[in-house]
Amino acid sequence: MKVNRTVLHPRTGLGFWLGSILLLRAIVAGAADDWPQFRGPSGDGRTGATGLPLTWSESERVKWKTPIHGRGWSSPVIGGNQIWVTTATEDGQDLSVLCLNKEDGKIIHDLKLFRVEKPQFAHKFNTYASPTPVIEGDRIYVTWGSPATACLDTKNGKVVWQRRDIECNHYRGAGSSPISFGGLLIMNFDGSDHQFIVALDKKSGKTVWKQQRSIDFKDLGADGKPESEGDWRKAFSTPHIATAGGRLMLVSQGAKAVYGYEPQTGKELWRVEERQNHSASARPVAGLDLIFVNTGWSSGQILAIRPGRNGSVLDANSTTPNPDGPGVVWKSKRNVPKKPSMLLVDDLLYTIDDGGIAGCLEAKTGREVWRERLGGNFSASPLASEDRLYFFNEEGKTFVVSTGREFKKLAENQLGDGFMASPAVSGRALFLRSRSHLYRVEE
Repeated sequence: MKVNRTVLHPRTGLGFWLGSILLLRAIVAGAADDWPQFRGPSGDGRTGATGLPLTWSESERVKWKTPIHGRGWSSPVIGGNQIWVTTATEDGQDLSVLCLNKEDGKIIHDLKLFRVEKPQFAHKFNTYASPTPVIEGDRIYVTWGSPATACLDTKNGKVVWQRRDIECNHYRGAGSSPISFGGLLIMNFDGSDHQFIVALDKKSGKTVWKQQRSIDFKDLGADGKPESEGDWRKAFSTPHIATAGGRLMLVSQGAKAVYGYEPQTGKELWRVEERQNHSASARPVAGLDLIFVNTGWSSGQILAIRPGRNGSVLDANSTTPNPDGPGVVWKSKRNVPKKPSMLLVDDLLYTIDDGGIAGCLEAKTGREVWRERLGGNFSASPLASEDRLYFFNEEGKTFVVSTGREFKKLAENQLGDGFMASPAVSGRALFLRSRSHLYRVEE
């Protein structure tokens, strides 16, 4: 296993590890008004915000509504009084970022950052601006995948650094969002030609480490033919920092496996192989000493993984005989989401599949608690606040459901022209990006 460890700053000692733990806790605690990354402060769709609205419409509880030009499914991120979103022209040639005033929705910056003369192909269901940025203090990190990644100064919108040399054929368009860990910006790149995860120095943009995926893509696919088609090599999942078994790890889902890495160096710690699926798109969630993933397309399944020891390779299609040992603790093939990420609240795992069926499972056992049809099509990941779950569909409806072991629908709201992007929260307000507008919704 070859790892590029061009370390720019000391990162491997105990002090850094402890510092990273403290930083992670600070991010999770987070300022109540900030939404710094895809799925929020803790990266799992949960928010400590209270008093979010229950009902709304185009004429009720919309404080402002601002059109966003171009086409993009990236989620808004919020730092202080600023909201940032990325977008692109439909043909993918112009890549832009917008900054809005959180209070009134007015545009502060509208910056066309990059021109791409020959964009890669992107599926019509995807866009050229699907990865969500990361915002921290006076820096925002934006990416469109292989075409461009950049760091901007939030005070003036000026580019601090940029990278346009990361090679990856996304095959159907980019989708994975970056995450922050200490001084690193970490990104998945799983395309038809290259599959790897990379960590950039946030101050300079230089590569600190780069780890190739360890799956052998020369193996045969599910149809018994060589895996020459790009679909079997690509993935869109966003990595996640998690603690399991008392150990901090970077959980990253590729085309054919879920990996655990050492976040400081990129060293592979373990992997769980799932060779019958591809195009994993959701962000993993973690808790109760388990990692929960939905494995993607084809015959996708939900896996509850107890991370293995260093160097272990586990099979997703067999469960561990020892419920307390490493391996797949349980799996489920019923109503598995392909695009929306899951929610873990207390000891219950909530899901919404692409066809509009919501589910609730016992997180430790996988036993189904309830399953109900909401209706519509879903790509956005759900949100949990207080004792409520918010599900946003592609037709512009939001279903508000009570948490707990009994299904109870609290409200059904219609807004905009459909949600492909996941929500953001600041204070008592929801910030919702539809296909064409950004909304602030609050009581």
